[in-house]
Amino acid sequence: MALRRTGFVGGTVWTGRGEPDADVVVVEGPLVLAVGHAAHALLPTCDDVVDLAGGFLMPAFGDGHAHPMFAGLEEQGPVLAGLTTVEAVVASVGRWAQAHPEATWVLGAGYDPAISRDGEFDARWLDRAVADRPVALRASDYHTVWCNSAALRAAGIDATTPDPRLGQVVRRPDGSPLGTLREWHAVDLVLAHAPAWSVADQVAALRRAGERLAGVGITWVQDAWVDPPMVDGYLAAARAGALRVRTNLALRADPDRWRDQLPWFESVRADVTALDHPLLTAGTVKIFADGVVEAGTAAMLEPYVGTTDRGMAVWAADELAAAAVALDALGLQLHVHAIGDAAVRHALDAVEACRRVNGARDRRPVLTHVQVVHPDDLRRFAELDVIANVELLWAQSDPSQTVLTRPRLGPRRSAQQYPYASLVRAGVHVSAGSDWPVTPHDPLEAIRVAVTRRTAEGTDDTWLPQECLDVEEALHAYTAEVAHQAFADDRRGRVRVGAVADLVRLDADPRHVEPMAIGGITVRGTWLAGTRVA
Repeated sequence: MALRRTGFVGGTVWTGRGEPDADVVVVEGPLVLAVGHAAHALLPTCDDVVDLAGGFLMPAFGDGHAHPMFAGLEEQGPVLAGLTTVEAVVASVGRWAQAHPEATWVLGAGYDPAISRDGEFDARWLDRAVADRPVALRASDYHTVWCNSAALRAAGIDATTPDPRLGQVVRRPDGSPLGTLREWHAVDLVLAHAPAWSVADQVAALRRAGERLAGVGITWVQDAWVDPPMVDGYLAAARAGALRVRTNLALRADPDRWRDQLPWFESVRADVTALDHPLLTAGTVKIFADGVVEAGTAAMLEPYVGTTDRGMAVWAADELAAAAVALDALGLQLHVHAIGDAAVRHALDAVEACRRVNGARDRRPVLTHVQVVHPDDLRRFAELDVIANVELLWAQSDPSQTVLTRPRLGPRRSAQQYPYASLVRAGVHVSAGSDWPVTPHDPLEAIRVAVTRRTAEGTDDTWLPQECLDVEEALHAYTAEVAHQAFADDRRGRVRVGAVADLVRLDADPRHVEPMAIGGITVRGTWLAGTRVA
């Protein structure tokens, strides 16, 4: 049976950074058959012809760091994202609880930690809306939980509860728990008592998340936080045909029991490989090296302003290196959350240990977020062939920066944040991600920020202008560099003969609009392996 041919005409085709533009592309089945002059001659043989109407065709976007399962599940709870006051969040929680009397717990995520002083939230504020059952809400950073008094009681948290090793129970002056829990072990004190999401809920969440991703032109995503129950959801979604984009799973390593997890990592990889689904892989392990600056838990080389506190290193440096070496020996890709400059340094040291102990191989380790990087460590990314996965949308002077981040870092370290251009100039592979649902998943808005370093309102000056990317550098980070992260740069990330036809159609060329308008460009279509999916 002949493969279907589709031609794309009537616009500009960006084939990739450093390559000439084209005006015509012909796709046959899942692959690009011809580009430019050779494609013109094949147009009469096409079954379909897509008129770009003066628009722009390019390789589809990838997302090198997101949480699609969490994003889909957020839609099953109260709407919290985008609300700008504590009162609005409490009201939304109350409306959802009233509409769902059958829910034994009210679970939600996505509230902005900057809407309350120091990112601290009181259980009594939620009690006013829901007092008859537990409420547990993840902050948008997913490192903090705000809960009501019923949830504290359900978890047995009171004034006598000690802070766990990795976490903090924020307290009132009298020692009683306020209702804010920070980082892993503290968050788990409550969430361990909450009902688990069913496999059916997870499948529905992944279907919704995939539709959202495809809708903004994304065809590959790194799910950067997968715990054991989520694997069942992914396998079920794949079998049910509910996946909409290619997804690679990063299985989370626990600092207290990673050695016991090694057989699990291998078994999940084997199960996913045996399933042989074209949209699902599992070759990566996620390590959280630290927390976040906004909560004062990112691991820093020097103390936060006005304190003796250097944040929270989730792993001791030698243990991080030992885990990295063991995982690397299994052929697994490392994906390390490293936000503070100490976490970045220790993660780079761990990669160096992998090379020293396990020898040379194509390992493509990833450090993600890299918010604050000491200048001495910038060159080490290229020397160690480490991918810097960056969330381009974060490089703006928004309330999170002005209210929570800069006061903790001070001027010197604030000026070392998000060194995207410095990394590119150093020859580092810089891939783009969103961290969705922590922040929105739209690549075009993130590219606008990377190019302008300004908020959407455009009222502030360009923030750290020396770190602005140009448009093609930002497009490259979202296409070819994500394909490199995915070990797929030989077949995806550029429009060229023989490449997989993952494509996105835009209504304008991002290189030729006013930079602040890039986020307003519309996605007109997304193709995954030659098949239109949005």
